[in-house]
Amino acid sequence: MNTAIAFILVFGALVFFHELGHLYFAKRAGILCREFAIGFGPKIFSFTKNETVYTIRLLPLGGYVRMAGEDPETIELKPGAKVGLLLNEKEEVIKLVLDNRDKYPNARVIEVERADLEHALTISGYEEYEEELQTFRVHEKAYYVSGGEEIQIAPYNRQFGSKSLGQRALAIFAGPAMNFVLAFLLFVIIGLMQGIPVDKPIIGELVPNSAGEKAGLHQGDVIKSINGTGVDTWTNVTTIIRKNPGNEMTMELERNQERIVLKVTPTAEKEGKQEVGRLGVYGPVEKSLLGSLKLGAEQTYKWTKLVFVSLVQLVTGQFSIDALSGPVGIYNLTGKVAESGFVNLLGLTAALSINLGLFNLLPVPALDGGRLMFFLVEALRGKPIDRQKEGLVHFIGFALLMLLMLVVTWNDIKKLFL
Repeated sequence: MNTAIAFILVFGALVFFHELGHLYFAKRAGILCREFAIGFGPKIFSFTKNETVYTIRLLPLGGYVRMAGEDPETIELKPGAKVGLLLNEKEEVIKLVLDNRDKYPNARVIEVERADLEHALTISGYEEYEEELQTFRVHEKAYYVSGGEEIQIAPYNRQFGSKSLGQRALAIFAGPAMNFVLAFLLFVIIGLMQGIPVDKPIIGELVPNSAGEKAGLHQGDVIKSINGTGVDTWTNVTTIIRKNPGNEMTMELERNQERIVLKVTPTAEKEGKQEVGRLGVYGPVEKSLLGSLKLGAEQTYKWTKLVFVSLVQLVTGQFSIDALSGPVGIYNLTGKVAESGFVNLLGLTAALSINLGLFNLLPVPALDGGRLMFFLVEALRGKPIDRQKEGLVHFIGFALLMLLMLVVTWNDIKKLFL
């Protein structure tokens, strides 16, 4: 598989599931989600559905869901501004035309006296040559029209900050949580494709030209004994083989209800400082949905524990920052793994998904964990922290993360030339 295609698929899956968690629970809470983006920078592709613009952007450095109220609204109607109003059959404003009003000849133009598009949802002003103040009701899903773009207004009840602490926390936590869900699903798929190892003394697949194949072993052979010692598990088989590198052994088998005796000699291979025996045979596997679900849970737990320990070691300085990989390192690794097969690529994607989920839960400003930390402080003190102060902390955290990204990327580039 082409490295670029493999990387795009892996990166896209990680970011899509992460942001999908944010989007789903934000929409469930009634928050207006303006954009669902994969990548940063200039748009490559976009379409609009159910109030949200879905975009793919140029730089594969993450993604985001832009929720109303998280950033200050970019459009503000001030007294004296002239605005064109398009009304529906109920005399509600459905579009507020801020410029190029000549393209909307049916719009009623007013000079704004006051506007409340968050709470009261009204706009008042004077039409040309009229002295009476006119007040119009604004539809809760009305749009601004500016620069050829239509931007939906965000009443306060559709903004992130209007929701309960629990709803906001869930919308943020759901992103990392979906990365664990993705990892679990991928491990389940791997189990369904490859089967689940079972501890039975039965020959599974054989490596071509291996010692086992040359000795005459067949897939499905049931091993009864080795050198006269009875075996009843695959663990017994591998233990005996590993202890006999280069030693001829007598293996008693059952094949098609017949007893067969073969002479096998494990090859001697180095494993660390010791020499172990290898036959080039795999143990048996069984394919089942229940077994695959169990495998998915076990592998997700195993990798979560492994990544968590690694993050703790990084924070405590037990290993160097040079061990981290950024986009360049992941791109290179993805290419190598993709060459070894689709199943291995699924395994890498699952492992990276857990990495992304845990990393985002770190209590670091600008990460999801940092935002959850602010929610915890809000719960303890009974009121939210000043938005400007919180925004400054997140900005500093984001700048430090970008600096870390530059350092890691530089290390990745240097490794390519070593």
